Amino acid sequence: MTTSPAGSPGPADLPGIRLHAPAPGWSLGADVVVVGSGVAGLTVALRCAAAGAKVVVVTKAHLDDGSTRWAQGGIAAALGEGDTPAQHLDDTLVAGAGLCDEDAVRLLVTEGPDAVRRLIATGAHFDTDEAGSILLTREGGHHRRRIAHAGGDATGAEVSRALIAAVVDAGGHVPQEDEDASDAGTGTPAATGTETATGTETATGTSAGSASGTGAGAGSIEFVENALVLDLLTDAGGRTAGVTLHVMGEGARDGVGSVRSRAVVLATGGMGQVFSATTNPAVSTGDGVALALRAGAEVSDLEFVQFHPTVLWLGPDAEGQQPLVSEAVRGEGAHLVDADGVRFMVGQHELAELAPRDVVAKGIMRRMRETGAAHMYLDARHFGARMWAERFPTILAACRAHGIDPVTEPIPVAPAAHYASGGVRTDLRGRTTVPGLYACGEVACTGVHGANRLASNSLLEGLVFAERIAADVVADTEPAPGEPVPPAPSGAPLLASEARYEVQRIMTAGAGVLRSAESLATAAGALERLHTAAVEAHERDGKTAEPCVETWEATNLGLVARVLVAAARRREETRGCHWREDRPDRDDRDWRRHLVVRLTPHGTLDVRATDGPALPSTRPGGRPAVTPAAGIGDDGAAAAPRRPRP
Repeated sequence: MTTSPAGSPGPADLPGIRLHAPAPGWSLGADVVVVGSGVAGLTVALRCAAAGAKVVVVTKAHLDDGSTRWAQGGIAAALGEGDTPAQHLDDTLVAGAGLCDEDAVRLLVTEGPDAVRRLIATGAHFDTDEAGSILLTREGGHHRRRIAHAGGDATGAEVSRALIAAVVDAGGHVPQEDEDASDAGTGTPAATGTETATGTETATGTSAGSASGTGAGAGSIEFVENALVLDLLTDAGGRTAGVTLHVMGEGARDGVGSVRSRAVVLATGGMGQVFSATTNPAVSTGDGVALALRAGAEVSDLEFVQFHPTVLWLGPDAEGQQPLVSEAVRGEGAHLVDADGVRFMVGQHELAELAPRDVVAKGIMRRMRETGAAHMYLDARHFGARMWAERFPTILAACRAHGIDPVTEPIPVAPAAHYASGGVRTDLRGRTTVPGLYACGEVACTGVHGANRLASNSLLEGLVFAERIAADVVADTEPAPGEPVPPAPSGAPLLASEARYEVQRIMTAGAGVLRSAESLATAAGALERLHTAAVEAHERDGKTAEPCVETWEATNLGLVARVLVAAARRREETRGCHWREDRPDRDDRDWRRHLVVRLTPHGTLDVRATDGPALPSTRPGGRPAVTPAAGIGDDGAAAAPRRPRP
């Protein structure tokens, strides 16, 4: 196999492919653009503004409409008595099935407890006992109770609330319509206010001071809501110079515009909408991964899509976002059973229903095939009405809204697309292979998750790596980027808006929980026909689908689907959440390695395998990666020791 390229691409290597879109009609300036308003994006914004940076946060809907608020279970960290980062590391490595980056995991579990404490200091309220100690629960793959939760089963909503409140409290300035936001120059805002009619507002940071590479004095955070990011701006040297975006609304600043900046942080969440049924919100259309690919960045491990085992089954034709039944329900003692009441996970794994998610999802699918059933059941009737109401009020309400009362009957469940373990490849500072472009949260591949994410590690990853990205951004002493290079006319046509549903149908049938060489070949062929038909029509008469949010989203989904299927076809084994029926065994000799994908200037995919489980550096010859924290945390736990790789 070919070794993956280890260096960042030069300007000549960049694809130069952009979405068809009108020329920008307006421009803002900032030090850093954060795309996304979940735990990762808002943490980066807060930390950068506190260091004096001018930050623009671009979010696709409203500030609280991202994936973070849908997180039910909680956030994992070694906070409990007797728990240690080393134990958390062991559980994460086991779940990752041999493909975790051990340095990244050690960093996560060692820095994680203090990151959670800083989140609490920011204003997040976790559930506590009568003595004020944080209540901890267990989830799949964890050998200890280490999941902190809020509102019973509304942790993500509380984290989102706290971070949004902190951003607003940082200045609380609601701008007036006659305030001008900025000049068009890079990182040179003329004022901190913006027009409220355009869907933007600003908070001014409370920490004054300066940092190399950012503006001196108090920083600021400006929101641009209801905006779809389109493409990365780069200068003649290939360095990040900002983004183009489309604001969905009316006012002085709507339609396509640009934000000029020296750094861009992708925190766009996942790509669950590539499948017909998912726990992800409608905005999760893979925009960040698609932007990064068009910009020349590398992505990795996209074949490892986690299907949550227990999603409320709403019928065979249900599509779109489906209600999640948190793993914490099993952590508190619920049982998976078939129609006859048999606990089929007993004997399949030492943790039974609390095995890692890939094991449970496969166990459910096997039992469904054996019995011919469309779903299995989650039985928690023994909880009683009070426990359901106090511990899982959100799930109780969702079930009852669909005519199911978990207090008196088992819950019908089936796996559905939930989380992308892979994404845009980064180092331990969140840096991608494109200078000035960072990625954090679900859109990123930090190496933490390997072939399968351990339950409730996602919010923690967003916190820890967001803080590291902010530190790198404000310490950057590289020269400011030059003028953005005007994009060449794009030869990549847009897919029609209705192609979104065709992509979802193709992916669900051929690249879902159960995959095979045959199903993946069928999916690849169907996706290629969609892409080729659009290209040929464009070459024949110069026409493409009308540029709009729906066609941009469909095009992004089509691109990430092609990458996912290409990687899944190449990986001829079963590992983690990648299950090949024709290759049912894990193959460490040939496949304990990563697949790295880049988009070529011709729009084709360059898929390469690394030499082993370690991902190559994103910055050869550059600054060395930050070493994992190695001291003693406030809880008295030492950093996780190095251990032999599994």
